[in-house]
Amino acid sequence: MKAARFIEAPVWLACGIGLYFWLPVEPVRAIWVFTGISILVLLPIAMRWPAVAAVAPLVILAGFGIGGIRTNLVAAPILEGRYYGAVEGRVIALDRSASSRLRITLDRVVLEDRQPEKTPQRVRISLHSKITALDPAPGQTVIVTAFLSAPDGPVEPGGFDFRRMAYFKRLGAVGYARAPVLLLQDAPEHFSLSRLRHRMSRAVQKIVPGDVGAFAAAITTGDRAGLSETALQALRATNLAHLLAISGMHMGMLTGLVYAALRVTLVALPAVGSALPVRAVAAAGGLAAGGLYLALSGGNVATQRAFIMAAVVFVGLIAGRRALTLRAVALAAMIVLTLRPEALAGPGFQMSFAATTALVLTFRSTCIMGRLPRGKVRRWALSLLLSSGVAGAATLPISAYHFNQIAQFGLLANLLAVPLLGLVVMPAAITSALLAPFGVGEWGVHVMALGIGRILAVAHWIAAFEGAVRPVRSPMPVVLPLLSFGFLGCVLGQRVVKLGGVVLCAIALTLWTVDARPDLVIDGRGALVGIQTEAGRALSRPRGGGFAARVWLENDGTPMDQSEAAGLPGWSGPPKDREASIGRWRIRHRTGGDGPTADLCYVEAEQTGVPVCVTLNERLLQQTGAVSIADAGRAVLRTAQEVTGRRPWSVAKALNISLPAPDQ
Repeated sequence: MKAARFIEAPVWLACGIGLYFWLPVEPVRAIWVFTGISILVLLPIAMRWPAVAAVAPLVILAGFGIGGIRTNLVAAPILEGRYYGAVEGRVIALDRSASSRLRITLDRVVLEDRQPEKTPQRVRISLHSKITALDPAPGQTVIVTAFLSAPDGPVEPGGFDFRRMAYFKRLGAVGYARAPVLLLQDAPEHFSLSRLRHRMSRAVQKIVPGDVGAFAAAITTGDRAGLSETALQALRATNLAHLLAISGMHMGMLTGLVYAALRVTLVALPAVGSALPVRAVAAAGGLAAGGLYLALSGGNVATQRAFIMAAVVFVGLIAGRRALTLRAVALAAMIVLTLRPEALAGPGFQMSFAATTALVLTFRSTCIMGRLPRGKVRRWALSLLLSSGVAGAATLPISAYHFNQIAQFGLLANLLAVPLLGLVVMPAAITSALLAPFGVGEWGVHVMALGIGRILAVAHWIAAFEGAVRPVRSPMPVVLPLLSFGFLGCVLGQRVVKLGGVVLCAIALTLWTVDARPDLVIDGRGALVGIQTEAGRALSRPRGGGFAARVWLENDGTPMDQSEAAGLPGWSGPPKDREASIGRWRIRHRTGGDGPTADLCYVEAEQTGVPVCVTLNERLLQQTGAVSIADAGRAVLRTAQEVTGRRPWSVAKALNISLPAPDQ
């Protein structure tokens, strides 16, 4: 395949994967047969005639098929209804919820009165009990009394679908426990990477307590459970939260340091250096270090992506090719999308490859490299400034789209913090690992703590700046695909395609300014209703439905909490029987009695005030998911289930809401 075709291949593969996930229903068998036959027909044609007309359809169909294969491979039972009772299982992961509560993920799950074939393979439980009878650790078999339910869908139609993400993690139920966790069987004593990670994390946090130790544990073992919410908020507000995720930066720093150290050492030994291919041996050592880091860090999606990218680079070095090119980036993207096609919709995949592509294009430019100063220190400083600016600009719209905020001083924070990570923290981590077998590894941890302490100080200092975070309203879903195609057209295409890319980016940014937020939204449990007013989104309750409230307000780009939003004008009546009106709609939200209920009545103008009403109770909303009204002047309801469609990760029985005729 020609170089140009290969560089474009990930784009076509992503189109096929995106098409599969966009479908409202799962493809029938006839479509899969047609896809398979088409691939077999197009493959020999594309090999003999590698033009766009042959290669693009082949790769698109391959992406479509990959999405379906992956969906069937990860299929696992999803909990039906709700469950309260004993939950037994093996601990495989520990993390913390948005409210900083410890959460455990279990496999080998056993539920009372549930048949094995209907029992989820994995469940995640948030621990609300203040009684700590057990400090859970990976590998332990535990039992706890918990409330479980199937993973929730989007909190508003078209929003982030947690249920789909849980499906690809084989997470069939989530819930909480107010009772303490009890140990049934301790973890086996034989070697286990998860057990080793847990011990390493506890050892690091014992040497250096507090947020500094938790930060050190996060970048060495992937365990972020010990970090306080205050520190997390400061890191997010300064665009430094990416330092916690073991991704391309960490993998690149670690493997690069190992590669450089091995190469310098081999060159310093003339007898060894002359007998061995120094660059290839050093590259193999860097690749091995990256593999070990991948295993010890838990191997999440971001780390896997980073390792694949590093592996492509080092294999290229071993083969005598240029280390980092667009072909290498394209190959890494193809591997990631083939192994985990669901990663396409995630911010991690999008931001990492946007940043990497922009950096490769920038630093391969001879005009830019030729203008950098000759001095090593000045060249390094300007390269750092340039790379931070380029990566930040490339990922800014993606970050704003997914997280609804812009860290306005993020570039400054990264310029101050990233050198500390690369020059102090990562070398100290490697030193600590090398010294650990001799019993003096804590020296390296203390050196790490010095750098991490300064990084956290930078985060807290800049987060306190006025206007450090700028909230951003969530745009319509078509904006990000348009931006992505526009960016790719600008960097990969010829003159006409580049011009088209600029036009697409301009259209996307224009659409971002269009108000696409719904006038009314009801969460999937009926616990909360929000109406859009001139002062912001007025919520029906100051408490209850807190997650939905936070997401709605973030998507609106309004920096306020739920209690403040509940105090906005728009609602009247007692706390458990609220009434409001917006446009031609009249809303009554009741939360007492048999459960939450929302009565929606639409007044037709020609009916002289005769309303057309529908009642949404909790049972109905379990089938439809969240409900929204985009235009209060029209009688159109939209449900989350309508947007999600009938897919393997959606509810088994779908029901869309329609208003009855006025005479009914």
